Amino acid sequence: MSELQSVHNYYERPVFNHIQENYLDVGLTENQLADMACIALNRIAPRYIRHDIDMSFYMSSEEYQEIQARIQKAVKKAYKKVKKLDGLEEA
Repeated sequence: MSELQSVHNYYERPVFNHIQENYLDVGLTENQLADMACIALNRIAPRYIRHDIDMSFYMSSEEYQEIQARIQKAVKKAYKKVKKLDGLEEA
């Protein structure tokens, strides 16, 4: 693997995990869940890294909690947007 391929947005994995842990049973399709991930990631400023362990090692517990809250908020807003776009909002 080229070293350039190791570069990625830190938020991708935590956003994917949050969706998998909290939204798999809400009745959305795989495509809608992927759309949610895109919408949520676009709401969070990217943080590019090469190795996840580097980010985790240097992060304070306060920063970790802040990041988790940011992810949760972005995914929740993305869920509402996907529901609205697909006409799934409850009346």
